[in-house]
Amino acid sequence: MRLLKVATCNLNQWAMDFDNNMKNIKESIARAKEEGARVRIGPELEITGYGCEDHFLEQDTVAHSWECLQDLLSGDWTNDILCSIGMPIIHESVRYNCQVFCLNKKILMIRPKMSLANDGNYRELRWFSAWTLKEKLVDFQLPTDVSETVSQISVPFGYAYIQFLDTSVAAETCEELFTADAPRIELALNGVEVFMNASGSHHQLRKLNLRIDAMKSATLFCGGVYMYGNHQGCDGGRLYYDGCSCIAINGDVVAQGSQFSLKDVEVLVAQVDLDAVKYHCPEEEIAFGPSCWLWDYLRRSGASGFLLPLSGGADSSAVAAIVGSMCQLVIKDIKNGDQQVKADALRIGKYTNGEFPTDSKEFAKRIFYTVYMGTENSSEETRSRAKKLSDEIGSWHLDVNIDSIISALISLFQTLTGKRPRYKVDGGSNVENLGLQNIQARVRMVWAFMLASLMPWVHNKPGFYLVLGSSNVDEGLRGYLTKYDCSSADINPIGSISKQDLRAFLRWAAIHLGYSSLAEVEAAPPTAELEPIRSNYNQLDEVDMGMTYEELSVYGRLRKIFRCGPVSMFQNLCHKWCGRLTPSEVAEKVKHFFKYYSINRHKMTVLTPSYHAESYSPEDNRFDLRQFLYNSRWPYQFRKIDELVQDIDGDKTATIPNVKVSEVTSGGSGLGVVAAGSGNPEVGR
Repeated sequence: MRLLKVATCNLNQWAMDFDNNMKNIKESIARAKEEGARVRIGPELEITGYGCEDHFLEQDTVAHSWECLQDLLSGDWTNDILCSIGMPIIHESVRYNCQVFCLNKKILMIRPKMSLANDGNYRELRWFSAWTLKEKLVDFQLPTDVSETVSQISVPFGYAYIQFLDTSVAAETCEELFTADAPRIELALNGVEVFMNASGSHHQLRKLNLRIDAMKSATLFCGGVYMYGNHQGCDGGRLYYDGCSCIAINGDVVAQGSQFSLKDVEVLVAQVDLDAVKYHCPEEEIAFGPSCWLWDYLRRSGASGFLLPLSGGADSSAVAAIVGSMCQLVIKDIKNGDQQVKADALRIGKYTNGEFPTDSKEFAKRIFYTVYMGTENSSEETRSRAKKLSDEIGSWHLDVNIDSIISALISLFQTLTGKRPRYKVDGGSNVENLGLQNIQARVRMVWAFMLASLMPWVHNKPGFYLVLGSSNVDEGLRGYLTKYDCSSADINPIGSISKQDLRAFLRWAAIHLGYSSLAEVEAAPPTAELEPIRSNYNQLDEVDMGMTYEELSVYGRLRKIFRCGPVSMFQNLCHKWCGRLTPSEVAEKVKHFFKYYSINRHKMTVLTPSYHAESYSPEDNRFDLRQFLYNSRWPYQFRKIDELVQDIDGDKTATIPNVKVSEVTSGGSGLGVVAAGSGNPEVGR
């Protein structure tokens, strides 16, 4: 029998922190060797961290990577174990994303990435070039210092595999797993049995199954062993890399690492244990993904904790519950003996005299402030819900009335202009009504940052607190938020999560996290509480927006994932809502959405950095690159919609022209039928 023990890992790397990254790499190799593994794969670009972005353009980054690799090869780390190490390399003045295969203090070969990720959050073509010489293996001249260390002048560079006496090993790098002409197909036909994939794949709700299915399919049809290594954690940006290192054999996943964890290093050695293969439900993903992201951000930022404006509504309550989940994870890992988590918790929580955290509520009291900022428009129900939830989580809770600040601003405005604005329910105009709401919202933002900077001083604690935002992805898409209000914060753990998913999470968390008051929060109708409450009037979000949160999710997915403009969205929804709405009603809804989407798009340019979780996020920084100044009347597109409505109303038997026939120009012959405006969904890594 030919037996081979292999190891893959999740590493919590930090972009540009070479000391931290090398510590994790060495620990993962040591653990793999202790388990008897003969092959080890780590994540993509593990020496630098995946999220270095424009730092990859700096010569220093490449030079430091070689220095780190030289350090690794100077010791006995690679003795008797084949290690794939991810790093950037410059060859003939061109920068490549590479895996370096090392064994017994030697470099066997360098494999540059051939298919680069360049959609959604990925911008690899900005920093790297794809290796295109598939039929050519070249000699790579090693840097002088490295050459002296390994006693090698040059090594093979390019697309190739390594032949041992009893097996053959080859690499794929992240995106190559998902390409139609994947390297493994040709390699398998050449007898390669072990495939090593170094990846930098981030979390997105409901995405893991796509990744796992791709690995299962890869080995089901080609046979062999597929090893997948990934980053895990926040390496300095909006993304949370969700681990799940895997080992698949002949179509079956035989070992799977954790998706969400506070550990810096997790090593997975191949063993048959099919019961360990599972997926988290979306509610669990929301509970654990943003929690781990927040913990990494907190421990690496130098902050002493978080401050959250807690309104008693669904969104801010969801953020509070996520922080509570983070505290529970910290206590769980400390009890399980994780010394790194314990050390971070001691430092952040300012424990002394041998004390350490043993209770999540006690730990939350040290690192988490919540503040209810009420006005004359706030209800006792929301104030009570905020207090109940803070008690369940354990946060240090403040309740403050900010009417005096608002009144002072309005009086100052009246002194300056001679006019005093009124709410709409009191006879004021829409302009006055909106202005008065914005004052309240913006005062809360200023007050939150003041508390975050000064409350640690009040309690004789060093440092500062990070302000947490709580606007959801649907509100960002519609622009249903005040620019520079409490949506403006340091970071936002739910900014890419839909309202529907958040409400499902609240129901789940009420039971599984032990915060029972969340059930009451979820059952309450969403309201901003920025207008006066009257016996015949109560402000409601969906009424204000002119659309439901369910409709917003539909619009968001059609706009981003299926790449629909106004006309193709109208065509799709005429079919989707057929029998429920007339074409004229669908047209009005589509126009209403695009009007307010375009009017408010400018708000995305200052959106708080948010945890990325949803495929239709309107986040402007890198994921959804579009203009922010629109002609909000959309004259041409809306006119086309009107023409289609007239055609349909004029001929009740007419079908909506929502398909086109496209000639297949390559990869086959014949005709393909493609839904107009739909394109292909963006299936990321």
